[in-house]
Amino acid sequence: MNAVTTHETLQLVEAAPDTSSMPLARVDEAASLIQVIAAAARDPQVDIEKMERLWVIHEGLRNRTAEEAFNSAMNQAQGEMGPVGADAANQQTKSKYATYAKLDRALRPIYTRHGFSISFDTGAGAPEAHVRVLAYVSHRSGHTRTYHCDMPADGKGAKGGDVMTKTHATGSATSYGMRYLLKMIFNVAVGDDDDDGNAASGTGAKAAGSMVEKIVDGLLFDLAKTTTDEEAAALWASGSKTLHASGIVAAYEDFKVAVIAHRNRIKKEAAK
Repeated sequence: MNAVTTHETLQLVEAAPDTSSMPLARVDEAASLIQVIAAAARDPQVDIEKMERLWVIHEGLRNRTAEEAFNSAMNQAQGEMGPVGADAANQQTKSKYATYAKLDRALRPIYTRHGFSISFDTGAGAPEAHVRVLAYVSHRSGHTRTYHCDMPADGKGAKGGDVMTKTHATGSATSYGMRYLLKMIFNVAVGDDDDDGNAASGTGAKAAGSMVEKIVDGLLFDLAKTTTDEEAAALWASGSKTLHASGIVAAYEDFKVAVIAHRNRIKKEAAK
């Protein structure tokens, strides 16, 4: 690690994160440590190794403080968010849902006021014929949390036939993922039951079931490839969020049972 200089210390103080959402005790602790580092940097006799250790401690404290501010602001933002009304209808599934634009208009003024910004991307790791949609939620404190969901992008309809090109399917899957993630991140309910996948009943339920079945199939395929309890637990953490957002309880419960059984098998094999 390079020696910490007075100039770097001054830069650290100037770049200090916003503390408005941070616990007062943590702010005082961070400020005191910065003063210690600044004083040490001005002393030509300071032990460089001790200086570097102080710097590492400060970085850890700053990261913890930023995460606490993130969580506090998330709590405050969600406290101001109510249900969002549906503003569109899916003619194929005969269902109503809230568009991304409607969700954005309702939520952006609130989450930006509390210091959040969101950016989306796609990434590797999704099952075959799926798109992994990523959401990076950053807070002005300096903490960023990443969320993701895997969406089917095979272009198949409810009856298994091709209904769109691969390009269209990828774009559709990405749009769905962005909308689902936005609701999941802030735990937002849709006033008229956002059943664009239509998890209710009748014809629409078949369309929803088809999509969710593909998600479950992909999750089970990935589950079978996990060889450690940690891998299975991580898959449950990500997959359960996606299934919970679908609104189809049976799929969620089926995946839960499969994960528990698989993790038990892994533990038994490890104990032999």
